[in-house]
Parts: sequence; C-alpha cells; structure tokens
Amino acid sequence: MDKQQLIDGLNGDLAGELQAVIMYTIYSAQVKGPYRPQLVQFMQAEIADELLHARFLADKIVSLGGTPTTSPRPVPAAAGAKEMLENILKAEEQAIRDYSARSEQARSQGELGLSVQLETMVQDETSHYEETKKLLAEWH
Repeated sequence: MDKQQLIDGLNGDLAGELQAVIMYTIYSAQVKGPYRPQLVQFMQAEIADELLHARFLADKIVSLGGTPTTSPRPVPAAAGAKEMLENILKAEEQAIRDYSARSEQARSQGELGLSVQLETMVQDETSHYEETKKLLAEWH
C-alpha cells in the first residue's frame, strides 16, 4: 500500500459521499405516501453530515497531494419509499466497510489523524445505517 492507493481509496469514498448527498436530496424530493413528512425530515437531516464528510475527504485528498473526484457513484433509481430506504441502507453499509478499510490503510501509512477521523466517520455512518434499518423494520 502506497500513498497513491490511499488517495485513490479516499477518492472512492468521496464519490460515495457525493452519491449520498445527491441520493438524499433527490429521494427527499421524490418520496410520497403517508410517511412523507418523516422521511423528508430524515433524509434532509442526513445531507449536512454527508456533505461534511465529502468536504473533509476532498481537503484530505488535496493535503496528500491528490486531486478530489467530482464524479459521484451512480444513484440508484427507486420506485417508492421502501426501495429508497433499502438503497440508502446499502449505501450506508458500503460506507461503513469502505471507511473501516481506509482507516486501516491510513494507519499503515502513518496517517494516524486520518485513521482516527475515518473511525469517527464509521461511527456516523453506523448511526445512519441503524436509523435506516429501524425505519425499514416493520415496513410492509
């Protein structure tokens, strides 16, 4: 593992955060049905967190000598609120896996501050994951 691999991984993570910002923004506009007010509030509240993550990653990539990506991961289409939440759950699971791996990579490169910050981001994404899982728990 070298520094470029770490930068590439962080750019993949940044693409995921850009996807999350777009996903929460678009889904909150599209969601319909009896739970719309609660789901809009939930989704729009997540945008600020994901944007903070994206800004942190972009700054860190530049600090390491890289160029931040401007391309998000694709946002999956969703036919309804349940599918939106399922897509969000998958994205949060991916973020948890990615940040856990990236934290180990950062530590192996001697980037201890980055490693700790990524662990904090794992904690944030785990909270998002758990809230989404609760929303889906008794969906019919």
